[in-house]
Amino acid sequence: MDKTYQVLFAYLADILLGDPVWFPHPVRLMGSMIVRLERFLRRFSFSEKVGGILLTLITVGLSWWISVALIRLAGMLSPGIETIVSVALLWTTLATKALYLESNKIFVALNNKDLLEARRTLSMIVGRDTQNLNESEIVRATVETIGENTSDGIIAPMFYAVLGGAPLALAYKACNTLDSMVGYKNKQYQNFGWASAKLDDLLNFLPARISGILIIAAACLTTGLNGKKAWQIFWRDRRKHPSPNSAHGEAAMAGALKIQLGGEISYQGVKSMKPLLGDLIEKLEPKHIRKAQQLMVVTSLLGLAVALVVSWI
Repeated sequence: MDKTYQVLFAYLADILLGDPVWFPHPVRLMGSMIVRLERFLRRFSFSEKVGGILLTLITVGLSWWISVALIRLAGMLSPGIETIVSVALLWTTLATKALYLESNKIFVALNNKDLLEARRTLSMIVGRDTQNLNESEIVRATVETIGENTSDGIIAPMFYAVLGGAPLALAYKACNTLDSMVGYKNKQYQNFGWASAKLDDLLNFLPARISGILIIAAACLTTGLNGKKAWQIFWRDRRKHPSPNSAHGEAAMAGALKIQLGGEISYQGVKSMKPLLGDLIEKLEPKHIRKAQQLMVVTSLLGLAVALVVSWI
């Protein structure tokens, strides 16, 4: 089966199955490997930057190599098993259903006026402090997460699947996982996470911009959303973030929903300011989580359509 159908069936598997807890998800395995490798590499007298480079090369390289080895081993058994393994590996790189379900828990908690549960659930999918957030701040954090992960968890894996199948998509996922774990600009990871952060910026450069364009297109196709405003805010605010990629999807989503994202944020008690994206036309309310979910799903379908067309060419 060629990559076209692998992407299609992997997407369908994600929509139907999501991220079941019983499945040995590669991202969890990657996370465990990263923790152990970091401890190992920090024991030696490497400079932190050299240790971080080695961590990145080993994690990304192993993720690609193991994927290739599994697919080739499956191919030695039968073409059908090879296809199943390829689709299963690619399925694990997509996060449409998981992102929808996790954000929906927050939506339900807010609708039930249960701020404690909303904060607890939000803390499972974001790195920021959530214990003191009010309703609008919880909505903002959830929408920002949906906007960012529409690229990282949906469009980017499809992009790399089209280029290099499941192995390249998993190599991308390994880099993205590394960045989420060690790519911080603080004292502990400023140097050690440098390589992971730079590689993640490079790999997300095109997918982030594709995601922004697809979100705008999705806003034009989704009732109640503003495609024209999505384009205006995307074009105006997409470069505001210090990261070269982070603001593209969030800016387009802010415009489509006619809300403002960004502002004060706290990590481990340390406050900072994220750049403001969008115009404060509507006050942040739980309904905007639902709209962001709809926008994410339509964007994922457009991304799938583009992936299939490109694969067929």
